[in-house]
Amino acid sequence: VQLQASGGGLVQAGGSLRLSCAASGRTLSTYGMGWLRQAPGKEREFVAGINRSGGSTLYADSVKGRFTISRDNAKNTMYLQMDSLKPEDTAVYYCAAPPLDSSWYPPATSNFVSWGQGTQVTVSS
Repeated sequence: VQLQASGGGLVQAGGSLRLSCAASGRTLSTYGMGWLRQAPGKEREFVAGINRSGGSTLYADSVKGRFTISRDNAKNTMYLQMDSLKPEDTAVYYCAAPPLDSSWYPPATSNFVSWGQGTQVTVSS
């Protein structure tokens, strides 16, 4: 599956952004999906994950209550709604998928094998 993330930008602290991840090559509904991020000088980290149907989600503690992951399988697209953004949310955000018929759980970076190109999110204080 090929993934393309979009929607990043520059926003002030407290603001909101909505990231999108468009899939091609395979039907998105066959994959559990996730969002991960990488800040300068830091390792890539899990942000949020969603199962194939969208009925189950998991969030990193750092974003719980502020970010919402969702998907529209009919549009082959996944989303990340980010509210109450903080400067520490500044990073390149990636959408990713595990191997076909595999799960991303537990939420380790190594469980994801297909990656979008990343979209930059910058939150100013």
